[in-house]
Amino acid sequence: MFESLQASPADAILGLITEHRDDPRAEKIDLGVGVFRNADGETPILDVVKEAEQRLVDSQDSKAYISTAGNASFNAAIQSLAFADSVPDDRLMTLQTPGGSGSLRVAAGLILRATEKATIWVSEPTWNNHVPLLGGAGMTLKPYPYYDVVNHVIRFEAMLDSLHKVPKGDLVLFHACCHNPSGLDPSEEQWCEITDIVVERELVPFIDMAYQGFAVDLDTDAFAVRHMASAVPELIVSTSASKNFGLYRERTGALSFLVTDMSSRDILISQAGSYVRTLYSMPPDHGAAVVSSILLDAELRARWIVELYAMRDRLRDMRSLLHDALKLKAPGHDFSHLVRATGMFCFLGISKEQVERLKKDFGVYMVDSSRINVAGITPGNIEYLADSIAAVL
Repeated sequence: MFESLQASPADAILGLITEHRDDPRAEKIDLGVGVFRNADGETPILDVVKEAEQRLVDSQDSKAYISTAGNASFNAAIQSLAFADSVPDDRLMTLQTPGGSGSLRVAAGLILRATEKATIWVSEPTWNNHVPLLGGAGMTLKPYPYYDVVNHVIRFEAMLDSLHKVPKGDLVLFHACCHNPSGLDPSEEQWCEITDIVVERELVPFIDMAYQGFAVDLDTDAFAVRHMASAVPELIVSTSASKNFGLYRERTGALSFLVTDMSSRDILISQAGSYVRTLYSMPPDHGAAVVSSILLDAELRARWIVELYAMRDRLRDMRSLLHDALKLKAPGHDFSHLVRATGMFCFLGISKEQVERLKKDFGVYMVDSSRINVAGITPGNIEYLADSIAAVL
């Protein structure tokens, strides 16, 4: 039966993890893997998460099945975190999903149930898993201009021009904040211009919000979601608790829909339950229970925000550290985009050949596009990293 199958191409990030792990050099640096790391190079469990988990251990008295929609308290808390009071609750529905990836896949399935030949426009570039998750479900994907790889800025006018030509009724995928992989986001004024086109062209915005709190703050980072929600009849939002709660392996995400009225919402709820039943039946419990415990407890929520903003500040500080070091060691090159970006990712802006030299000669690992995770930078490795980059320029 399976003899006709051939091996799939190796995943670039997973391959880097293996290469870095097997590299014997003590000074090696991993800038590829997409997880937050502290100054010691570790991906810690947040203190507030540990406390919430202990409370669950002490209080949970069953591991019985939950519903296809997941944890109702989690859904309400995540929905509020994303939308605040921008739209009435009777136009919103949210279900828990297995991570942000599961959220995207469920969204694709429900979109295709509603529109068999749905087309979604995605930024060029976008997160490398958007294409297999959405396209693999059967959606047609088309690109719109976003990042200028030479000048390291958003191609905003080209983006607007492209959106003006998107057929009415098509979906457009946006990154709410901390655009992955470029790290560059539209300003609030630019989001308003984008929204005007979305309204004019009767497009359906699909917003991926995987990094709320990692750019500026929880409210500012949700501006695109809330502003568009106040202006459009329909909206889809995929959210993830992997980064801002550090719950990577717990696969904790959510999918929210804004619809025109309560009747449409109730139909969508029934369709979502039916579709999820055919995929994974119900989402995992633990991560959502932890998030719900934190968001619904004033003291835990306040402590979570402190820890979240400490992660945000570390990423910002490492960008500045690398920028300042390269300004000294490679004065003929402009790396100002490093400090204009936000979140975990950005492009370093070097060639594929230079990326290969960094890996081979210096043990500095990143994907071929030169996208880096700045969480891999520490005060202890910055000199070696900057020297290595300067050497290959």
